[in-house]
Amino acid sequence: MIVTVTLNPSLDRTIEVDVLTRGEVIRARSARVDPGGKGVNVSRALLANGVGSVAVVAVGGADGDRLRGLLEAEGMRVRAVRVAGRTRSNVTIVEPGGVTTKLNEPGGPVAPGELDELAAAVEAEAAAASWVVGCGSLPPGVPDGTYAALCRRFAPDGIRVAVDSSGAALRAAVPAGPDLIKPNREELAEAVGRPVGTIADVVEAAGELRARGARAVLVSLGAEGAVLVDDDGVLTGDAPVSRPSSTVGAGDALLAGFLAGGARGPAALAEALAWGAAAVRLPASRMPAGDDIRRDIVRIHPRPDLARPLVT
Repeated sequence: MIVTVTLNPSLDRTIEVDVLTRGEVIRARSARVDPGGKGVNVSRALLANGVGSVAVVAVGGADGDRLRGLLEAEGMRVRAVRVAGRTRSNVTIVEPGGVTTKLNEPGGPVAPGELDELAAAVEAEAAAASWVVGCGSLPPGVPDGTYAALCRRFAPDGIRVAVDSSGAALRAAVPAGPDLIKPNREELAEAVGRPVGTIADVVEAAGELRARGARAVLVSLGAEGAVLVDDDGVLTGDAPVSRPSSTVGAGDALLAGFLAGGARGPAALAEALAWGAAAVRLPASRMPAGDDIRRDIVRIHPRPDLARPLVT
Protein backbone atom coordinates (compact mmCIF):
# COMPACT_ATOMS: atom_id res chain seq x y z
CA MET A 1 0.00 0.00 0.00
CA ILE A 2 1.19 3.50 -0.87
CA VAL A 3 0.43 6.55 1.27
CA THR A 4 0.50 9.90 -0.50
CA VAL A 5 0.80 13.16 1.41
CA THR A 6 -0.58 16.35 -0.15
CA LEU A 7 -0.40 19.35 2.14
CA ASN A 8 -1.34 21.88 -0.56
CA PRO A 9 -4.01 20.18 -2.71
CA SER A 10 -6.27 22.02 -5.11
CA LEU A 11 -9.36 21.99 -7.21
CA ASP A 12 -8.09 21.92 -10.78
CA ARG A 13 -10.25 23.83 -13.22
CA THR A 14 -9.32 23.04 -16.82
CA ILE A 15 -10.62 25.22 -19.65
CA GLU A 16 -10.11 24.35 -23.31
CA VAL A 17 -9.89 27.20 -25.84
CA ASP A 18 -9.11 27.48 -29.55
CA VAL A 19 -6.40 30.06 -28.91
CA LEU A 20 -5.28 32.04 -25.85
CA THR A 21 -4.96 35.76 -26.61
CA ARG A 22 -4.09 38.20 -23.84
CA GLY A 23 -6.56 41.01 -23.31
CA GLU A 24 -9.36 39.37 -25.30
CA VAL A 25 -12.70 37.85 -24.34
CA ILE A 26 -12.35 34.14 -25.12
CA ARG A 27 -15.14 31.61 -25.32
CA ALA A 28 -14.25 28.23 -23.87
CA ARG A 29 -14.86 25.03 -25.82
CA SER A 30 -15.16 22.99 -22.62
CA ALA A 31 -14.47 23.13 -18.90
CA ARG A 32 -14.18 20.62 -16.08
CA VAL A 33 -13.15 20.42 -12.43
CA ASP A 34 -10.94 17.65 -11.06
CA PRO A 35 -9.31 17.00 -7.69
CA GLY A 36 -5.71 18.17 -7.87
CA GLY A 37 -2.33 18.27 -6.20
CA LYS A 38 0.64 16.03 -6.95
CA GLY A 39 0.02 13.46 -4.24
CA VAL A 40 -3.70 13.40 -4.96
CA ASN A 41 -2.95 12.67 -8.62
CA VAL A 42 -0.51 9.89 -7.72
CA SER A 43 -3.20 8.23 -5.60
CA ARG A 44 -5.80 8.72 -8.37
CA ALA A 45 -3.52 7.04 -10.91
CA LEU A 46 -2.79 4.14 -8.54
CA LEU A 47 -6.50 3.74 -7.79
CA ALA A 48 -7.34 3.69 -11.51
CA ASN A 49 -4.96 0.75 -11.94
CA GLY A 50 -5.92 -1.28 -8.91
CA VAL A 51 -2.92 -0.39 -6.72
CA GLY A 52 -3.72 0.16 -3.05
CA SER A 53 -3.31 3.74 -1.90
CA VAL A 54 -4.58 6.22 0.66
CA ALA A 55 -4.37 9.97 0.24
CA VAL A 56 -3.63 12.13 3.28
CA VAL A 57 -4.75 15.65 2.41
CA ALA A 58 -5.26 19.00 4.12
CA VAL A 59 -8.67 20.46 3.28
CA GLY A 60 -10.16 23.84 4.11
CA GLY A 61 -13.23 25.86 3.19
CA ALA A 62 -15.94 25.02 0.67
CA ASP A 63 -13.39 24.08 -1.99
CA GLY A 64 -11.79 21.66 0.46
CA ASP A 65 -15.16 20.00 1.02
CA ARG A 66 -15.67 19.72 -2.71
CA LEU A 67 -12.18 18.27 -3.18
CA ARG A 68 -12.84 15.61 -0.59
CA GLY A 69 -16.22 14.82 -2.16
CA LEU A 70 -14.70 14.41 -5.62
CA LEU A 71 -12.03 12.04 -4.30
CA GLU A 72 -14.50 9.93 -2.37
CA ALA A 73 -16.79 9.80 -5.42
CA GLU A 74 -13.88 8.21 -7.33
CA GLY A 75 -13.70 5.52 -4.64
CA MET A 76 -10.42 6.71 -3.14
CA ARG A 77 -9.45 6.12 0.47
CA VAL A 78 -9.00 9.63 1.85
CA ARG A 79 -7.64 10.72 5.22
CA ALA A 80 -8.67 14.38 5.21
CA VAL A 81 -7.49 16.74 7.94
CA ARG A 82 -9.47 19.94 8.35
CA VAL A 83 -7.44 23.18 8.35
CA ALA A 84 -8.52 26.78 8.83
CA GLY A 85 -7.00 27.98 5.57
CA ARG A 86 -8.84 27.73 2.25
CA THR A 87 -8.03 24.97 -0.24
CA ARG A 88 -6.68 26.62 -3.37
CA SER A 89 -8.02 26.52 -6.91
CA ASN A 90 -5.70 26.15 -9.91
CA VAL A 91 -6.72 27.09 -13.43
CA THR A 92 -5.27 25.42 -16.52
CA ILE A 93 -5.96 26.78 -19.99
CA VAL A 94 -5.42 24.21 -22.74
CA GLU A 95 -4.97 25.08 -26.40
CA PRO A 96 -5.01 22.60 -29.31
CA GLY A 97 -1.95 20.37 -29.37
CA GLY A 98 -1.76 20.17 -25.59
CA VAL A 99 -0.19 23.61 -25.02
CA THR A 100 -1.08 24.52 -21.43
CA THR A 101 -1.01 27.72 -19.39
CA LYS A 102 -1.32 27.23 -15.62
CA LEU A 103 -2.36 29.68 -12.94
CA ASN A 104 -1.62 28.19 -9.52
CA GLU A 105 -2.75 29.83 -6.30
CA PRO A 106 -0.36 29.69 -3.32
CA GLY A 107 -2.79 27.96 -0.97
CA GLY A 108 -3.89 28.83 2.56
CA PRO A 109 -1.62 28.65 5.61
CA VAL A 110 -1.32 25.56 7.79
CA ALA A 111 -0.84 26.21 11.50
CA PRO A 112 1.61 24.16 13.63
CA GLY A 113 -1.22 22.34 15.41
CA GLU A 114 -2.83 21.42 12.08
CA LEU A 115 0.51 20.15 10.82
CA ASP A 116 0.73 17.94 13.91
CA GLU A 117 -2.69 16.46 13.05
CA LEU A 118 -1.54 15.78 9.50
CA ALA A 119 1.62 14.09 10.80
CA ALA A 120 -0.49 11.89 13.06
CA ALA A 121 -2.69 10.91 10.11
CA VAL A 122 0.35 9.94 8.03
CA GLU A 123 1.75 7.98 10.98
CA ALA A 124 -1.48 6.03 11.37
CA GLU A 125 -1.78 5.15 7.67
CA ALA A 126 1.91 4.34 7.21
CA ALA A 127 1.73 1.34 9.54
CA ALA A 128 0.56 -0.80 6.60
CA ALA A 129 2.49 1.02 3.86
CA SER A 130 5.46 0.12 1.68
CA TRP A 131 5.90 3.72 0.49
CA VAL A 132 5.13 7.17 1.86
CA VAL A 133 5.15 9.76 -0.93
CA GLY A 134 5.45 13.46 -0.07
CA CYS A 135 4.30 15.52 -3.02
CA GLY A 136 3.90 19.10 -4.13
CA SER A 137 4.56 22.55 -2.79
CA LEU A 138 4.33 23.36 0.90
CA PRO A 139 1.64 25.83 1.99
CA PRO A 140 2.49 28.95 3.98
CA GLY A 141 3.51 28.20 7.56
CA VAL A 142 4.89 24.73 6.85
CA PRO A 143 8.66 24.32 7.47
CA ASP A 144 10.93 23.58 4.52
CA GLY A 145 12.12 20.44 6.30
CA THR A 146 8.71 18.75 6.39
CA TYR A 147 9.53 16.16 3.71
CA ALA A 148 12.94 15.59 5.28
CA ALA A 149 11.12 14.75 8.51
CA LEU A 150 9.16 12.04 6.64
CA CYS A 151 12.45 10.44 5.55
CA ARG A 152 13.91 10.46 9.05
CA ARG A 153 10.70 9.16 10.63
CA PHE A 154 9.97 6.18 8.38
CA ALA A 155 13.39 4.93 7.24
CA PRO A 156 14.05 3.09 10.56
CA ASP A 157 10.80 1.14 10.04
CA GLY A 158 11.80 0.02 6.56
CA ILE A 159 9.15 2.21 4.92
CA ARG A 160 10.48 3.82 1.77
CA VAL A 161 9.94 7.53 1.17
CA ALA A 162 9.64 9.33 -2.16
CA VAL A 163 9.63 13.11 -2.56
CA ASP A 164 8.25 15.02 -5.53
CA SER A 165 8.66 18.69 -4.73
CA SER A 166 10.77 21.69 -5.64
CA GLY A 167 12.77 24.58 -4.25
CA ALA A 168 13.70 24.69 -0.60
CA ALA A 169 11.48 21.71 0.31
CA LEU A 170 13.33 19.45 -2.15
CA ARG A 171 16.77 20.75 -1.20
CA ALA A 172 16.05 20.13 2.49
CA ALA A 173 14.77 16.61 1.82
CA VAL A 174 17.79 15.35 -0.14
CA PRO A 175 20.29 15.15 2.79
CA ALA A 176 17.68 13.19 4.79
CA GLY A 177 18.13 10.25 2.41
CA PRO A 178 14.86 9.81 0.49
CA ASP A 179 14.67 6.51 -1.36
CA LEU A 180 13.46 8.36 -4.45
CA ILE A 181 13.11 11.94 -5.67
CA LYS A 182 11.32 12.89 -8.88
CA PRO A 183 12.24 16.35 -10.12
CA ASN A 184 11.43 17.64 -13.57
CA ARG A 185 14.07 19.44 -15.61
CA GLU A 186 13.43 22.87 -14.07
CA GLU A 187 13.33 21.50 -10.53
CA LEU A 188 16.55 19.57 -11.11
CA ALA A 189 18.34 22.68 -12.42
CA GLU A 190 17.09 24.69 -9.45
CA ALA A 191 18.26 22.02 -6.99
CA VAL A 192 21.85 22.04 -8.30
CA GLY A 193 21.99 25.74 -9.14
CA ARG A 194 22.91 25.49 -12.83
CA PRO A 195 21.26 24.95 -16.23
CA VAL A 196 20.54 21.45 -17.47
CA GLY A 197 20.88 21.42 -21.25
CA THR A 198 21.81 17.85 -22.21
CA ILE A 199 21.24 14.30 -21.03
CA ALA A 200 24.79 14.40 -19.64
CA ASP A 201 23.81 17.47 -17.59
CA VAL A 202 20.80 15.59 -16.24
CA VAL A 203 22.91 12.59 -15.27
CA GLU A 204 25.55 14.79 -13.63
CA ALA A 205 22.98 16.77 -11.65
CA ALA A 206 21.18 13.59 -10.56
CA GLY A 207 24.52 12.15 -9.46
CA GLU A 208 25.16 15.25 -7.39
CA LEU A 209 21.82 14.87 -5.61
CA ARG A 210 22.62 11.21 -4.97
CA ALA A 211 25.95 12.25 -3.47
CA ARG A 212 24.05 14.58 -1.16
CA GLY A 213 21.78 11.78 0.07
CA ALA A 214 19.04 10.79 -2.41
CA ARG A 215 19.19 7.09 -3.21
CA ALA A 216 17.51 7.22 -6.62
CA VAL A 217 16.61 10.11 -8.92
CA LEU A 218 13.87 9.87 -11.53
CA VAL A 219 13.90 12.97 -13.76
CA SER A 220 10.82 13.64 -15.89
CA LEU A 221 11.59 15.47 -19.14
CA GLY A 222 8.15 15.88 -20.67
CA ALA A 223 8.05 14.90 -24.34
CA GLU A 224 11.72 13.87 -24.13
CA GLY A 225 11.00 11.04 -21.71
CA ALA A 226 12.72 10.40 -18.41
CA VAL A 227 16.10 9.56 -16.89
CA LEU A 228 16.62 7.18 -13.97
CA VAL A 229 19.87 7.31 -11.99
CA ASP A 230 20.29 4.84 -9.13
CA ASP A 231 22.68 2.21 -7.77
CA ASP A 232 22.30 0.20 -10.97
CA GLY A 233 23.51 3.04 -13.18
CA VAL A 234 21.76 5.24 -15.74
CA LEU A 235 18.68 4.47 -17.84
CA THR A 236 16.79 6.73 -20.22
CA GLY A 237 13.57 6.17 -22.09
CA ASP A 238 10.72 7.83 -23.91
CA ALA A 239 7.17 7.17 -25.06
CA PRO A 240 6.20 9.36 -28.03
CA VAL A 241 2.71 10.85 -28.12
CA SER A 242 1.55 11.99 -31.55
CA ARG A 243 -1.57 13.84 -30.38
CA PRO A 244 -1.12 15.31 -26.90
CA SER A 245 -4.24 16.53 -25.16
CA SER A 246 -3.03 17.86 -21.79
CA THR A 247 0.23 17.66 -19.87
CA VAL A 248 -1.43 18.39 -16.51
CA GLY A 249 -0.67 15.57 -14.05
CA ALA A 250 1.53 13.64 -16.49
CA GLY A 251 4.52 13.75 -14.14
CA ASP A 252 2.33 12.50 -11.31
CA ALA A 253 1.10 9.59 -13.44
CA LEU A 254 4.73 8.84 -14.32
CA LEU A 255 5.68 8.66 -10.64
CA ALA A 256 2.67 6.44 -9.88
CA GLY A 257 3.62 4.09 -12.71
CA PHE A 258 7.20 3.88 -11.48
CA LEU A 259 6.08 2.93 -7.96
CA ALA A 260 3.51 0.45 -9.28
CA GLY A 261 6.17 -1.09 -11.52
CA GLY A 262 8.47 -1.93 -8.63
CA ALA A 263 10.42 1.35 -8.40
CA ARG A 264 13.63 -0.05 -9.83
CA GLY A 265 15.17 -0.95 -13.16
CA PRO A 266 14.01 -0.95 -16.79
CA ALA A 267 10.58 -2.47 -16.08
CA ALA A 268 9.67 0.27 -13.60
CA LEU A 269 10.94 3.02 -15.91
CA ALA A 270 8.95 1.56 -18.81
CA GLU A 271 5.79 1.44 -16.70
CA ALA A 272 6.38 5.04 -15.61
CA LEU A 273 6.75 6.23 -19.20
CA ALA A 274 3.65 4.33 -20.32
CA TRP A 275 1.51 5.87 -17.58
CA GLY A 276 2.90 9.36 -18.18
CA ALA A 277 2.27 9.17 -21.92
CA ALA A 278 -1.26 7.91 -21.31
CA ALA A 279 -1.98 10.93 -19.11
CA VAL A 280 -0.79 13.27 -21.87
CA ARG A 281 -3.32 11.74 -24.27
CA LEU A 282 -6.20 12.37 -21.84
CA PRO A 283 -8.04 15.67 -21.32
CA ALA A 284 -7.57 17.93 -18.31
CA SER A 285 -6.00 16.14 -15.32
CA ARG A 286 -7.60 12.75 -15.85
CA MET A 287 -5.44 9.88 -14.65
CA PRO A 288 -5.02 6.86 -16.97
CA ALA A 289 -6.60 3.48 -16.34
CA GLY A 290 -5.69 0.13 -17.85
CA ASP A 291 -7.20 0.62 -21.33
CA ASP A 292 -5.51 4.03 -21.67
CA ILE A 293 -1.99 2.71 -21.16
CA ARG A 294 0.05 1.65 -24.20
CA ARG A 295 3.25 -0.13 -23.25
CA ASP A 296 4.14 -0.88 -26.87
CA ILE A 297 5.23 2.73 -27.54
CA VAL A 298 7.83 2.78 -24.76
CA ARG A 299 11.53 2.75 -25.69
CA ILE A 300 14.19 2.14 -23.02
CA HIS A 301 17.79 3.10 -23.78
CA PRO A 302 20.31 1.29 -21.53
CA ARG A 303 23.12 3.15 -23.32
CA PRO A 304 21.88 6.72 -23.47
CA ASP A 305 23.17 9.37 -25.83
CA LEU A 306 24.65 11.65 -23.16
CA ALA A 307 25.45 14.38 -25.65
CA ARG A 308 21.82 14.72 -26.78
CA PRO A 309 20.59 18.27 -26.18
CA LEU A 310 17.26 18.85 -24.50
CA VAL A 311 14.79 20.93 -26.46
CA THR A 312 13.59 24.02 -24.63
